[in-house]
Amino acid sequence: MEITGARKKAVKWKRFMPFYIMALPGVVYLFCNNYLPMAGIVIAFKHLDFRKGIFGSEWAGLDNFKFLFASKNAFEITRNTLLYNGLFLVLGTVLAITLAVLMNEVQGKAASRLYQCLILLPFLISWVIASYLVNAFIAADTGLINNGILKPLGQKPVSWYNSKQYWPAILTICNTWKSIGYGMIIYLSSIISISQDYYEAAIIDGASKFKQIRLITLPLIKPTVITMTILTVGRIFYSDFGLFYQVPKNSGTLYSVTRTIDVYVYNALMNNSDYGMSSAASIYQSLVGFVLIISTNALLRKLSKDNALF
Repeated sequence: MEITGARKKAVKWKRFMPFYIMALPGVVYLFCNNYLPMAGIVIAFKHLDFRKGIFGSEWAGLDNFKFLFASKNAFEITRNTLLYNGLFLVLGTVLAITLAVLMNEVQGKAASRLYQCLILLPFLISWVIASYLVNAFIAADTGLINNGILKPLGQKPVSWYNSKQYWPAILTICNTWKSIGYGMIIYLSSIISISQDYYEAAIIDGASKFKQIRLITLPLIKPTVITMTILTVGRIFYSDFGLFYQVPKNSGTLYSVTRTIDVYVYNALMNNSDYGMSSAASIYQSLVGFVLIISTNALLRKLSKDNALF
């Protein structure tokens, strides 16, 4: 029996060997990129001295974490981070599902592919390029809005980069424009995978298109919506650095409505070269994200156990 069992294991090993070899580059990359750098977490608890090295530097305890909480701007940057990301989550989910449903109704393949490419294109553009596009619209002297819209209407031009009341809307529009294509593709793939038998049965029963969407499409993509929401909630304490730094051009006048934790830490790092503080902020964000994911999944498991991730 032992010989037979050994032979079975050898046969299984040979059968799956090609798959192990195919997976090896990805596993090595994952280890080098995600796990190996975790040794650097110790930087958050040290007064980093490059002459002594990471592990030779003196311990700082939790002093590096005090930077975020002792700052007079702690409430402001936390508020901006949470409120913007909460708004992006709700607005992005609703609009992405709406676009996916509308895209699914496009009959022509060529038209469907064209629309998908056009909507997804902004997602592939870097924030550096996007910031120049935004500047082309809102620049005080040469911007399209001031020169092409406000002046012909007899209105005074607006100094957009010095008027913080407009920036919550500007940042929301920019984020939605750039990221909605990715969400649309995810939800569209889920909608396409729904069996057409459900829709055919609904048509026979006389269900309108709106009822088909409400009673078939939305309930069947619910697992995808939940998964995407949980993943987004896990990063709600992070902010898109390019959006909040590049687009407002790091204007000090706009700090009260544009500065998030990531931007604040970056500016502090550039001014003070305090790598320990920067590392502490990253760990703090990761821990908060972990707690949010666990909490959201636990709440979901109580409400709907079948749709929980774990």
